Amino acid sequence: MKKNRYQNNLKFLLSAPDLKSLPPDFGKEVAFIGASNVGKSSMLNTLAGEKNLARVGKTPGVTQFINVFVLDQKTRIIDLPGYGYAKVPLKKREELQEMTNSYLQKRESLVGLFVLTDSRHPLKPQDLKLISWAKEANLPICILLTKIDKLTRTEAVAALKFVQNEIPNCSAHVFSAENKTGLGDVLTELDHWLL
Repeated sequence: MKKNRYQNNLKFLLSAPDLKSLPPDFGKEVAFIGASNVGKSSMLNTLAGEKNLARVGKTPGVTQFINVFVLDQKTRIIDLPGYGYAKVPLKKREELQEMTNSYLQKRESLVGLFVLTDSRHPLKPQDLKLISWAKEANLPICILLTKIDKLTRTEAVAALKFVQNEIPNCSAHVFSAENKTGLGDVLTELDHWLL
């Protein structure tokens, strides 16, 4: 495993309820997005080597802000609100969706997007819609198949192949917060975008 420059260096900065509350739009940011129960917080905690950097909730939809983590003054990692079956009121869900869309469309320091999808049933309609939009916007993306530890090796290979066939010419990796499978691939992608 390569040295992880994010470990013990990634710090929580703030939870932004709207775009105006975000840090100044300069430097480089990489964002993480996915369905509400896909394991974004666990992934960020694994990346940082800390158990509680990002809040992990038992109820999907815990992330209702844009959470900002900083590596240094010019480098940030962004945890976007989850989509899908978040147990929040419809009006709030629509507000979160609008805020996320505005961030993705307007944030100039955004240099890459990780789209997290559950390896047991990857590429749900909302994942595909987001990936299609990102490709049209020429925003670099990497698809992460999470919770890969819940599949057999054969199933994991099949899931990755399915995603690669469905979304050709796009970076895709498997990941597990439990056993750190794929962490090296995530680090490589991050370094490619942020260094």
